[in-house]
Amino acid sequence: MLRKIDCVMVRVDALEAAEAFYTKVFGLQPLWRDESAVGMALPETDAEVVLHTMDLPADLNVYFLVDDVAAAVAAYERGGCVVRTSPFDVAIGRCAVLEDPFGNSLCVIDLSKGPRQPI
Repeated sequence: MLRKIDCVMVRVDALEAAEAFYTKVFGLQPLWRDESAVGMALPETDAEVVLHTMDLPADLNVYFLVDDVAAAVAAYERGGCVVRTSPFDVAIGRCAVLEDPFGNSLCVIDLSKGPRQPI
């Protein structure tokens, strides 16, 4: 059911400075941006590093892409995950936060509203 790691979220205090740093030091290129985040392309993959200033819990860093969040949540719950946050709307689709049996948070996200538009 998991398709890939969609993005890694990195909390920063200064979005423009972080974008410049990740471009210069790591060679990442901006894909899209809005007022609170910028998606940075990882070379040789379609996964993104998302630099953001949003107030998200510190342990929500990796987002797994799935075809349908509601279906994924139901399947993973049957498999032993606990639902921390039921599916909710995000800019590109739906997202949910699960917890594995070891206490780790897992985010699943779908593209039901479509991907971000490139810069």
